[in-house]
Amino acid sequence: MASPAPEAPPLGIGFYTVPEAARLIRMPPRNITRWLGGYAYRSGGEARRMPPLWAPELPANDDRLELGFRDLIELRFVQAFVREEVDLRVIRSCLEAAREVVHDPRPFSTRRFKTDGRTIFLESLKADGGSELLDLKRGQYVIKAVLEQTFRDLDIEGDVVTRWRPFQGRETIVIDPRRAFGQPIAAEAGVPTVTLADAVKAEGSIEHVARLYEVSVAAVRDAARFEELLHAA
Repeated sequence: MASPAPEAPPLGIGFYTVPEAARLIRMPPRNITRWLGGYAYRSGGEARRMPPLWAPELPANDDRLELGFRDLIELRFVQAFVREEVDLRVIRSCLEAAREVVHDPRPFSTRRFKTDGRTIFLESLKADGGSELLDLKRGQYVIKAVLEQTFRDLDIEGDVVTRWRPFQGRETIVIDPRRAFGQPIAAEAGVPTVTLADAVKAEGSIEHVARLYEVSVAAVRDAARFEELLHAA
């Protein structure tokens, strides 16, 4: 008897494997697996387990993590803080505090975190003694910089992030969980950027591909460049 076909991911959530998410965020896949799958370690000769930072939006498939759009955005924030050398224990503490304040399991991708993230972060550090892991004066600068930079290319509707403009914040390329399962597309026509980039390689002409797919020349050029950058990362 043939195995049943796998269920399609729910519409409007987005769908990313760990390698796909890692490629888009430009981070090691191993980090995503550890952060969202948890990991075992030993301390004082005892086996212990670190829980995941949060449970992904989509259920694991055969023990393989599968992520939604908001998972992607949350990971992007975690990665931005890690790049600024913020200890992961500090990030975990902030996540826990932010969930309580924002009332959302993925607080980094909310409007409230955009406006109040620095206050939430610093208050959580003071409350649990985490300030020993992050100088508060430097922390204020780091948190402000990460919030401003990371929210710059995100669009918010209602209370949550709904779109990411991943190519230098330009409007031509979007990642929208309600379109193409959240894969990068040309905003005006919905054609995947990888399709446009591959077509440019095959045809040798951006203008011809633009006519072929009825997409602007600027969108095709940006799609090709965006895919080049992803492959070079």
